[in-house]
Amino acid sequence: MLFNSAEFAVFLIVVFFLYWFPLKNSTRKQNFLLLVSSYVFYGWWDYRFVFLLAFSTFLDYYTGLRIEQAASQRARKAWLVLSVGINLGFLGFFKYYNFFIESFASLLGQAGLQANIWTLNIILPVGISFYTFHGLSYVFDIYNKRVRPTTNFVDYAVFVSFFPLLVAGPIERATHLLPQVQSPRKFDYAKSIDGLRQILWGLFKKIVIADTCAEYANTIFNNYGDYNGSTLFLGAVFFAFQIYGDFSGYSDIALGTARLLGFDLLKNFNYPYFSRDIAEFWRRWHISLSSWFRDYLYFPLGGSKGGVWKRIRNTFIIFLVSGFWHGANFTFIAWGFLNALYFLPLLVLDKNRNNLDIVAQGRILPSIREAAGMLVTFVLVVFAWIFFRSPTIHDAFSYVTGIFSRDLLQMPQVFPKMVVLLIAFFMLIEWMGRERHFALAGIGLRWKRPIRWGFYYLLVLLIISYSGKEQQFIYFQF
Repeated sequence: MLFNSAEFAVFLIVVFFLYWFPLKNSTRKQNFLLLVSSYVFYGWWDYRFVFLLAFSTFLDYYTGLRIEQAASQRARKAWLVLSVGINLGFLGFFKYYNFFIESFASLLGQAGLQANIWTLNIILPVGISFYTFHGLSYVFDIYNKRVRPTTNFVDYAVFVSFFPLLVAGPIERATHLLPQVQSPRKFDYAKSIDGLRQILWGLFKKIVIADTCAEYANTIFNNYGDYNGSTLFLGAVFFAFQIYGDFSGYSDIALGTARLLGFDLLKNFNYPYFSRDIAEFWRRWHISLSSWFRDYLYFPLGGSKGGVWKRIRNTFIIFLVSGFWHGANFTFIAWGFLNALYFLPLLVLDKNRNNLDIVAQGRILPSIREAAGMLVTFVLVVFAWIFFRSPTIHDAFSYVTGIFSRDLLQMPQVFPKMVVLLIAFFMLIEWMGRERHFALAGIGLRWKRPIRWGFYYLLVLLIISYSGKEQQFIYFQF
């Protein structure tokens, strides 16, 4: 069930009505409704994977209790290893089995040996990377004594499978979401209106920006040998806005939907294309994943403690693992490696935490230095996205080589003026709202009502105009 579908609109209206009217006085019944609704939402794609979700949920619920009840540290670690091993085993099988088998066969072939390999036609369960990381964070936090395990299975199952975040995040923590699941919730009109505004902005990002940019990005990337350098660079820019509009649009819809139901989810994007260096970009892009790897991988490896070489090692491990998390392809690993290289000078010079504030805070325009920093960072990110988008490493390098051809300074062969205007409008609204938790949170609140509603109607009309075809969200494949 896609967020940008008519089915989801009907589904959400039904859940909202039942949640806040017949069941408003019972948190237990509301949670049971959320659990059933989440499994219906997930099973809409393929009901068979509901059993995998249920097994993963029960596994982490049970091992969490066993870790708490264990009489010795050795027993606690044994239950932790069991949970982590099974979770990563399932994730590895569905996501990486064919990749490892084919890579092993390729290595044997280079050594002059021929291997008969068995590949499987495996369907990747939607959202498996996200709900696996939900469960793992819960088990890790119990092991590290950050939280106590809940004895209410329904409450825990809602934490893992809450439908707004189930298939593409944000990746929640038990310390943040589980207490909200366990606490009574009252309808808040202001919070609900705020949630609707965030859903509206998320739909605009997805349908108007991401899906429109996708048409041109796909055409250029799929036929990169036919275009000049400037067109190829523009295609990479279109993909940069496609993936940002698509993924942050999903997150906005997820956060807005959760707010309608009385929940506050973790912020997943914080205007990353206004970053002044690559370190700031990674504090603002897919925040829940970056912070997950920081807390459960980077810090256990030693973090920033120790010598500079250890810090460099840990940084490369984080970026390479992050790349591999996105999929079984060397292009994702190359994307992670390239971002690690970008990060390296800041790390060595101890400047990776220079830009912690909001760019041009309290000012209309950035300084020249801030503008230059944002431009350079954006260009670096765009080039890294080429590896993320390309089907193979060879295609990625061929694409980059094509950009730096003699015709780079020529006019692009593809230049959709309306799409460029839409991107400019989109970035203007993002810039105006960059000090808020999402772009529309404060925009228009002081305008006269006819102007404010006229602006909202404009967004709705644009969404309707560009919603001819439902496009699956990019991060469903991860």
